[in-house]
Amino acid sequence: MDLRENLKKIEEEAEQLFSRADSLEKLEELRIVFLGKKGKITDVLKQMGKMSPEERPVLGQAANQLKDKLNNLLSARKNELEEILQAKKLEEERIDITLPGTEIITGHLHPLTRITKEIEDIFIGLGFTIEEGPEIETEYNNFEALNVPKYHPARDLQDTFYIDDHYLLRTHTSPVQVRTMARQKPPIRIIAPGRVYRSDDIDASHSPVFYQAEGLVIDKDISFADLKGTIQLFVQSVFGENTRTRFRPSYFPFTEPSAEVDISCVICGGEGCRLCSYTGWLEILGSGMVHPRVLEMAGFDPEEYSGYAFGMGLDRITMLKYGINDIRLLYENDQRFLHQF
Repeated sequence: MDLRENLKKIEEEAEQLFSRADSLEKLEELRIVFLGKKGKITDVLKQMGKMSPEERPVLGQAANQLKDKLNNLLSARKNELEEILQAKKLEEERIDITLPGTEIITGHLHPLTRITKEIEDIFIGLGFTIEEGPEIETEYNNFEALNVPKYHPARDLQDTFYIDDHYLLRTHTSPVQVRTMARQKPPIRIIAPGRVYRSDDIDASHSPVFYQAEGLVIDKDISFADLKGTIQLFVQSVFGENTRTRFRPSYFPFTEPSAEVDISCVICGGEGCRLCSYTGWLEILGSGMVHPRVLEMAGFDPEEYSGYAFGMGLDRITMLKYGINDIRLLYENDQRFLHQF
């Protein structure tokens, strides 16, 4: 068979096979079969030695033209396959924007954390600084420096977790106030949020682990009026401008005079309901003027300085703010509860 006829046959075969190639891998295999170093065109060129010198240039030119044509066919078919693959990929990745989207559950702050940050922001705006202290405290800082000596009846109210004769899990964040007074001279204006511990049975309103925030202000000419103004602003910032406050005489060993603070019921607005036992009032914190003995133990002259202090349960504030009726919900990590916030 004439070599030029072989090239023509190779051309026809290649055109058919290239057009039927259904993948880039198959197309590469065909390129090697026809245009590779050991391909069919190369086999034809190897037989040029049998031809006359006059015919060789003619065959070489025909072979080169065939190579160019096959390369063009390969390139065109490759582009077609790539377009087909791209269209298929786009179809697979297509999103129907008419369908409702899938809700993405994102992280968010725990209600206790939200209230803590809200309260911190309020008092920072009043010029307070945030102070923290250890949860394992000395007996002296937790009791004696706050005018609660050994065998004082008030210690029985704390239900304390003792580690040994000298250390305990703090029952309130007041030791942070003691530590602050030990290292800082007046004026002092701090708030101390944190976790505290008491040996309480777990029920809807009690937990052995809970959170408090206590405030302390010491300076010259501080009066009970300053305390009332601060508490009133705090209450209205958290519970609304129409919330009223009421101060009732009370007793705390570290303040004198002392007062419990009530707010008008967040549910009934003071009209009376089950939450407030039909009194119209809810207790939220304890407060008072810093006891002169506490000032003396801190090294401050009570004739020169005065101050006020207050303490609140953050769990209770959170429950009142969000209408939560069981403190255990704040600690059980129930997703059904937490997702509401």
